[in-house]
Amino acid sequence: MSTESTAEVRPPSPWLLLAEGGRAPWEYAATLAAMPWLNRVPPGDGHPVIVYPGLGASELSTRALRSYLGRLGYATYDWGLGRNRPVPGVMEACRQRVLDVASRHGRKVSLVGWSLGGVYARELGKHLQAQTRCVITLGSPFSGDTRATNATRAYELMGGRPARHDPERAERLRRAPNVPTTSIYSKSDGVVAWQCSLNDAAPHTENVEIHASHMGLGVNPLALFIVADRLRQDPAQWQRFDAQALPRWLFRTDAGAAH
Repeated sequence: MSTESTAEVRPPSPWLLLAEGGRAPWEYAATLAAMPWLNRVPPGDGHPVIVYPGLGASELSTRALRSYLGRLGYATYDWGLGRNRPVPGVMEACRQRVLDVASRHGRKVSLVGWSLGGVYARELGKHLQAQTRCVITLGSPFSGDTRATNATRAYELMGGRPARHDPERAERLRRAPNVPTTSIYSKSDGVVAWQCSLNDAAPHTENVEIHASHMGLGVNPLALFIVADRLRQDPAQWQRFDAQALPRWLFRTDAGAAH
């Protein structure tokens, strides 16, 4: 998706935003109900995974996802910085944590980011390609005008600066890392315009649509399944998510992605 095609994208409707608070608890309940199915996912290879929270959220918000991945055998880490506030020094601290975790395990690290945390994960994957195994984002606004969200004002208040649209910066954010990169998104996202969560087509990128709220993406059973499936992929033989064996209403993969 080009920058031009997202130029007129607006934030999700007030109705979708209003529904956010009531949907996430149901998604968590669905995950609890689906846990016997989720636990049948083959175990992982034990490589390290760092999970990044969304704007204003802390590591508590990613606990369910990290706990699930830990049960599958991955060495999971929270991002280590408490509540996510976009202030100076955040990216340098994130960079050092990736380097430390990669050094501790002697292996590449997978980066999983929710919303703004996914923007961090993508940028880290670009600058630390030698230490990054793959990048997975959940409802992250990395394409087009990043103001096409219902969190712009919160971003400005927490970051202490206005959220201006910078075309050059937008172009840099839009480019995917040169490692396997998956974007999980929902057209019923009430915070981030779904068009801003689409990777450009490339041999190592994909977009997977599910039905979810923004606040529930990190506890949604379908999202958890996709993350676990993607982490099992060998980067050297990476293939896009295949939903053919599952009921068609569960997932939608981006038909426009390169094959």
